[in-house]
Amino acid sequence: MSPNAYLVLSAILFSIGVLGFLIRRNVLIAFMSVELMLNSSNLALVAFSYANGNLLGQVGAFFVMVVAAAEVVIGLAIIMIIFKTRRSASVDDQNQLKH
Repeated sequence: MSPNAYLVLSAILFSIGVLGFLIRRNVLIAFMSVELMLNSSNLALVAFSYANGNLLGQVGAFFVMVVAAAEVVIGLAIIMIIFKTRRSASVDDQNQLKH
């Protein structure tokens, strides 16, 4: 079976994630867009793994999921603290944290 359909879906999802990250100014939307890009790369890894008949892509996807879970915990904690102090979730307002 050819992984073409899965790779096309993965490319579409990755493109949506990139557009969401570049266009939207909300931190949570940008964070979800990064997660969408990570999941699309996982889909591509699993599709290539299935096409080649080995488990290396699936193991790689598992490690990406573990790192993404840790990123979600740390990232959401940071976003919540920033939102509590600044009352804003805009990316443009976060450059004031330098001072």
